[in-house]
Amino acid sequence: MDSPWLVVGLGNPGPGYAATRHNVGQMVLDELAERGRLTFKTHKTNATVAEGRLTPGGPRFILAKPNTFMNVSGGPVAQLLRFYSLEPSHLIVVHDELDIPYDTIKLKSGGGHGGHNGVRDVIAAIGTGDFTRVRVGVGRPPGSQGAADHVLKGFSTDERKTLPNLLADAADAVEQIASDGLTAAQLRFHTAR
Repeated sequence: MDSPWLVVGLGNPGPGYAATRHNVGQMVLDELAERGRLTFKTHKTNATVAEGRLTPGGPRFILAKPNTFMNVSGGPVAQLLRFYSLEPSHLIVVHDELDIPYDTIKLKSGGGHGGHNGVRDVIAAIGTGDFTRVRVGVGRPPGSQGAADHVLKGFSTDERKTLPNLLADAADAVEQIASDGLTAAQLRFHTAR
């Protein structure tokens, strides 16, 4: 009855990428793990995983960061679903989103990849787009800067001031999706604050 939620934070491995916009999904997982005092450990599915409840009596979570590069995230996600015998309906993927302004999150279930190569690979690997996404806005690149350069750079000084709030909001959204459902979380986070 109490099926856990698999929450996957997309990003690139290694310290060189850790603080970039592309890794904001993994930063959200760090926030969630901290809330539940959970520790990430190496897992045989080519991911690092932290398991447990964030609040006593709350939903069970499997927080996972693929050890692969963003564009090949699908393999570890498919392996995790198989390992834990979970359906995609219990998968939440947290990722950066260029088409959403910085400091904004959007929640959705299903649909295409919207040009996001990590999401594209997850859909291809698990054979469906029917999973929940927490899309963390990193905004469009300024001027003529390319999208790839933008997402692989760190946050600006101004952005870093509000980054903790953005990560907390995204983590709150993950918790609310698991406890109250997607619609309730959308009502809360899609309403202008």
